[in-house]
Amino acid sequence: MRDTRESRLLLVLLIAVAFALITVDIRGGEDSPVDGARRAAAAAFGPIEDGVSSVVDPVGNAVSAVRDSGERHDRLAELEQRNAALEAKLGSDDRNRSRLTQLDKMLKLAGAGQYGIKGAQVIAIGAAQGFSWTVTIDIGAADGVKRDMTVLNADGLVGRVTTVGPNTSTVLLANDPDFTVGTRMEAGDELGFASGQGDRPLRVELLNGKAEVKAGDRLVTFGSQADRPFVPGVPVGVVSRVDPSGGDLTRTLYVTPYVSFTKLDIVGVVVEAPKKDPRDTVLPAKPKPVPTPTVTVTVTPNANAPADGQDQQ
Repeated sequence: MRDTRESRLLLVLLIAVAFALITVDIRGGEDSPVDGARRAAAAAFGPIEDGVSSVVDPVGNAVSAVRDSGERHDRLAELEQRNAALEAKLGSDDRNRSRLTQLDKMLKLAGAGQYGIKGAQVIAIGAAQGFSWTVTIDIGAADGVKRDMTVLNADGLVGRVTTVGPNTSTVLLANDPDFTVGTRMEAGDELGFASGQGDRPLRVELLNGKAEVKAGDRLVTFGSQADRPFVPGVPVGVVSRVDPSGGDLTRTLYVTPYVSFTKLDIVGVVVEAPKKDPRDTVLPAKPKPVPTPTVTVTVTPNANAPADGQDQQ
């Protein structure tokens, strides 16, 4: 169509009619007189709109995805932070619960032996102090700790204090090769001396070479003069092997200590000795033997078998 005066008048007329129809449609609402025409147009042009939208929507979806990806990333990062904080809290709570359990068991052991103790935490291991088996604890002279005091934990004998600072102390562990402690067999008077062997069982030399000892027997500390460096009655360990006597003046035992020296955390320094020897009262209860199930076999006679005194045909 050429750009003539008539064509421009027709365009203005069509625009005016369109605005008039829009006005009528808006004012009519659901009862609009052009509602039928609008539906017919929708039916006619709907497939075309769908086709166009199918082409345009992927682009729009991509833009929306890029926009939303930042929001999802922020949400994911927030969730990850919350999970990390929760895991840290749970881990801390688990550790605190473990420490409370250790402390509770240690206080029960101290109560059974009537030991006055100062609780402490292991803050360093001996690798930083040389090749000996030692640990550093977070209490010292300011807490009443002195050299040659017994150190224990919830399981038994840990070692003895060797060096004391204002707020920290060094403990020589019972498995150190330079460590020696007097021992006494449970329910008896057989005395000996236990020495550390690093990560191997303690070596105990009994003074009586003919002493009757077997695997599973238990030992406690015998105690020292004036209760230093060792108070009596602290659980030491369980006999795992007994060397044949061979007529020697002493008898050698190998003892698995109650304490795990590679997993020390909460310990106690005995600052007040018991008024009397607790003997075996501090030892843990012996495990009850597990009953061995018995199997009863019932033999049912075969009905087809020949009776006694009859030959099988």
